[in-house]
Amino acid sequence: MKYIVVGLGNFGASIAEKLTAQGNEVIGIDNDMNKVETYKEKISHTICMDAMEESTVSGLPISETDVVIIAIAKDQGANVMATALFKNLHAKKLISRSINTLHEKVLLAIGVDKIVRPEEETAERWAKKLSYENVVDSFELDENYSIVEINIPTKFIGQTIGEIQLGARFHLLALTTIKQTTIKSAIGDKRRKDQIQGLATADTVLVKGDRLVVYGLNSSVEKFIEE
Repeated sequence: MKYIVVGLGNFGASIAEKLTAQGNEVIGIDNDMNKVETYKEKISHTICMDAMEESTVSGLPISETDVVIIAIAKDQGANVMATALFKNLHAKKLISRSINTLHEKVLLAIGVDKIVRPEEETAERWAKKLSYENVVDSFELDENYSIVEINIPTKFIGQTIGEIQLGARFHLLALTTIKQTTIKSAIGDKRRKDQIQGLATADTVLVKGDRLVVYGLNSSVEKFIEE
């Protein structure tokens, strides 16, 4: 996949490096030449430019890019302006970093697809969610093993964990499944709520719309998702 990461601060540089290491093509952008030089050997491509200048940004391969990530942290105004510019240039999928609650509301009004909250979510988790379409969330135990929440691959829906041979075939341990239900508040508003279904067993049926939480090697998770 192809990514553009705007802002090579701690979070932006980290996620750009991890996406590059996973075999993706990444363009890292910053207006600080020192940062561009620092990461030029670790990210597929690095460019020094002002992400608020339409004349320069419009020259980027935005139409060929799968995801644009606005990771600018220190300057809230620059973050909003860059987000709005990439939105106007029709970025396919736009993800932007939130600095505070009001900033998040502005980003949602612009029409971003997702909000990044680096204080709550690590670059490792976002790299995994971006690289693998079915990954909803993940928790890295170390560089090799993770606990991952995934959307159940279509071909396995209706089967049990035992039938798909999750352990024998994929070397993964199923921890639980999560069902999303709709509930009504006291004033009649509807909202979605996740319900943990308890410890998974070989007889647990994989239901459409549910999510599966597994533990194992990152390579094993990737193999399962690719199925």
